[in-house]
Amino acid sequence: MASLVTDYCTLCNDDGTSTEAIRWCIECEVFLCTDCEKHHKKSRLSKAHNTMSTKDYHNLPKFMQEISSQCRDHKKKYELYCSFHACPCCVTCITDKHQKCQEMKPLSDILKQVKSSASVQLFEKDLKDVKENLEEIIKYLNRRINTSTIQKTKAAEQIRSMRKSIDDFLTKLEQEILDDLDSKQSKLKSKMNTLLQQLITQSNQMSQLQSEFSMMTQYATELQMYVGLREIEKTTSEAAKHLDDLKSGGQLDEVNLELAISSELQSILKDVKSFGDININTSPFTLQLKAVRKDQAQHLVHTTPTIEQIKPSLLRQLTIPQDRKNINIYACTILPDGKYLILNNQFDNSNLLLFSNDGMFMREVVKFKSRSWDSCFIRTNTVAVALGKQIAMVDVEKNKIFKSINISHDCYSVASDGQMLVVSSREKSTIVNLNDMSQTILEGVVAYHVALFKGNIYGTIYNENKVCCYKVLENLSGHLCMMILSVH
Repeated sequence: MASLVTDYCTLCNDDGTSTEAIRWCIECEVFLCTDCEKHHKKSRLSKAHNTMSTKDYHNLPKFMQEISSQCRDHKKKYELYCSFHACPCCVTCITDKHQKCQEMKPLSDILKQVKSSASVQLFEKDLKDVKENLEEIIKYLNRRINTSTIQKTKAAEQIRSMRKSIDDFLTKLEQEILDDLDSKQSKLKSKMNTLLQQLITQSNQMSQLQSEFSMMTQYATELQMYVGLREIEKTTSEAAKHLDDLKSGGQLDEVNLELAISSELQSILKDVKSFGDININTSPFTLQLKAVRKDQAQHLVHTTPTIEQIKPSLLRQLTIPQDRKNINIYACTILPDGKYLILNNQFDNSNLLLFSNDGMFMREVVKFKSRSWDSCFIRTNTVAVALGKQIAMVDVEKNKIFKSINISHDCYSVASDGQMLVVSSREKSTIVNLNDMSQTILEGVVAYHVALFKGNIYGTIYNENKVCCYKVLENLSGHLCMMILSVH
């Protein structure tokens, strides 16, 4: 809530009196009390002036309250307009700051019928269209938020459904192997129990024979002893032979139950690193907005700073681990999430090293078996690395090369805008369409290092102190060609 402000009459204040004002004169830019307003209306010079209440004045936009008809530097009324500087001037401004300005016009001519001009209606329409566009985009974003919530719910259901399917499948496999285990152990147990009972019976026979032998040695006659020994020998020989048959027949071999887990099942724990990937796929914005004129007011024109106005400052230093001090940096890429990717090029190998936002070493992303010359960011988690006559597409998140692109010439430098990849050399260059991986060779386009900006290809030739700018064009046959825009 705005604080209550007491305004005092400007004219009375000039006379040393503090009288509460009730009106504001738009033309004179002064507060008026009740008495001064009466005189103001009667004066020939001011009776046609428009006034408003002090309350309405304070409800005006702040920029309107700050705009004065008097020059702030010289305290004189604006009477002229400088077309070169696009600003109003007083008579003193001419000799002070606008001595060399030729296009000075009466301010009254510039402001004549400004409120009734067609520009006012156009700006009013622009405001209306921009407001309607904002409302449409707000509705669109609310729909997208609702859609993303629905997509999240659907994805969560798919995750749970997949988890249940996996659980059910593993439960089925588990029950099958448990049933198989129970069946085989039962058969093995039954077989050993049968053999065990046979041996127990024979053991009991041997015990009985031992008892009979003892009785025989005490009480048998010589004839009984002779016949009895023959019977004991026969029974003992049969039992011994039975044991030998069991041993030689493998029936007494040690039999063990062993479990061999499926290699495919074991690979799940080794190879499966995640349940899946949550990808954010972007499609072009298709909502039709109303066309609005741009850059119509001169004070809204954005001015790009010159090279002299750009002041570089140290942003971050990367901390190299002690065991990796001997690195040869060929390229550095800042990823969209603020992490740093360093291309380390050695004599017979190279690798990509990832550093965190605060410059600390995180990990080695991937190692190459050959030298590499340059790298660039493509999109999402993908970077391209120039290797001899081949481009390696690397997934930084998954730490692997997922695609290799063979190029017909040396690969010294690479650059990408997310849609195409430019590969340069001292002989020629190649454009790779990242949507269908088609290649277009650019004869005569040579560069040691290359960059892409707003559809233009910029290449450096350091031994000639030269920077070439090429414009990508498409001829009537649909093929790409190049036009040299400038050479510095």
